[in-house]
Amino acid sequence: MSIAENRRARFEYHIEERFEAGIVLEGWEVKAVRAGQVQLTDGYVMIKNGELFLIGCRINPLNTASTHVNPMADRTKKLLMKKDEIRRLIGKTEQRGFTLVPLNLHYKGSHVKADIALAKGKDKADKRDTIKEREGKREVERAMKDRSR
Repeated sequence: MSIAENRRARFEYHIEERFEAGIVLEGWEVKAVRAGQVQLTDGYVMIKNGELFLIGCRINPLNTASTHVNPMADRTKKLLMKKDEIRRLIGKTEQRGFTLVPLNLHYKGSHVKADIALAKGKDKADKRDTIKEREGKREVERAMKDRSR
């Protein structure tokens, strides 16, 4: 079950590989995630000292958050993956043009997981092609819908 989707990532980047990572959250963040208060659009993944961190993912605190907790919506969150997978990602991101972007947050059992992707940036022409494909699919769907009536 998906919690939040980063549609902009699919438009801005060519997705090469997908990975699933655990995410370290505080208690108030878990409650806010369950309420759907998450935005991934400006998020990206950074590698520091052999660890993965999700930066720019915004989790808005609920109004009912505890008074003794000081919630920060833009807090950097640590991602959990196996060491050999992280090493492989480090090697790939050192290649020219590759970056790590979050695709979505979802539940796996009772845990919150993040799908991250090894991606390469698109040119303007590639983005135009994506828009043309999307509009073409819409036109075909409309024609099929009108024909079935």
